[in-house]
Amino acid sequence: MAKEQAPPQPSREGVISIIGPGMRVIGDCDTEGTLRIEGTVEGTVRAGKAVVVGKDGVVLGDIQTQDAVIGGRVTGTVVAESRLELQATCLIDGEIRARRIKLDEGGTVNGKVLMGETTLQSGSAKPALPRPATQPQPNPSDRGVAAGAA
Repeated sequence: MAKEQAPPQPSREGVISIIGPGMRVIGDCDTEGTLRIEGTVEGTVRAGKAVVVGKDGVVLGDIQTQDAVIGGRVTGTVVAESRLELQATCLIDGEIRARRIKLDEGGTVNGKVLMGETTLQSGSAKPALPRPATQPQPNPSDRGVAAGAA
């Protein structure tokens, strides 16, 4: 007797989930693939591959993903480990952390922007940015010259 074999399951990374226009989600959204938002999400959005917020999409919460394209409104922190594209129609109120950022003319960002390495380990999204150089300390012997010249 031949055994029936179950068809192979598709990779969840290739799945695109859509929150359509007029739809409102209250709570967190989590996927291994891509999430496209054309409606409203009130909560944290996590996607293993990408998050796309359409021009009429609204996210009232944080976004954590590899790649993000924002055309709508986001109020919260946006963390993109790889690439963040901010379209001309976007309005971001909050912090942005991304390795690379593209901001189209007309896009609006109100908040802090951090560029460099980012990681999403242990639920915390803190970028590993280079530390700023410290200010050189004045030479004590220079004080006498400046005071004498005054």
